[in-house]
Amino acid sequence: MKRIGIIGSGIVARTLGNGFLNHNYEVMLGTRDSSKLQEWKTAGGENAHIGTFQETAKFGEIIVLAVKGNVAAEAIEMAGPQNLQWKTVIDTTNPIAPAPPENGVLKFFTNFEESLMELLQNRFPEIHFVKAFSCVGSAHMVHPAFSEKPTMFTCGNNVHSKEITHEILTEFGWEIADMGKDTAARAIEPLCMLWCIPGMQHGTWNHAFRLIKA
Repeated sequence: MKRIGIIGSGIVARTLGNGFLNHNYEVMLGTRDSSKLQEWKTAGGENAHIGTFQETAKFGEIIVLAVKGNVAAEAIEMAGPQNLQWKTVIDTTNPIAPAPPENGVLKFFTNFEESLMELLQNRFPEIHFVKAFSCVGSAHMVHPAFSEKPTMFTCGNNVHSKEITHEILTEFGWEIADMGKDTAARAIEPLCMLWCIPGMQHGTWNHAFRLIKA
């Protein structure tokens, strides 16, 4: 049984945690406040665990980074980069700035020349980051129920880590579009902005992207 460590305790972390549990993974959620995850742990059964960020980083054979983008680097420091060396870290984060949207468009604290994933990869070069789950809301991350299979856009520098991530995405019901190296996150992360506009403007959040090929 593979062990998944999820750094984070919000809705994305819990949704993905439940998805992994339903696919017979052993899961630990990392949090600064274990009391708010007791209900999740009880519902998850014997394969659901709670730990600190550091305990979670040590526990997981595969790691999911599921925190707010503005604290992503801090969370990795708390987890201990040495505990994540050479591991696959699925990066779900987006660089959303603490500022109100403009006409439904979120604001980012990055620019078009450097993504959050690149910032993380450059700061922690011995971690194998793979961008995934960043262009859709948490309600649709596991077995998205649409009329057609949606596409998850991924990128990362390590081929094996992308293969691991793609296996998980396939299990979770996604078609995969591998966009290449970490520089592609400059294009993938802004899909979060596009995905959120219908919700911000019209309150509709039940949609996803699909790459159509000839």
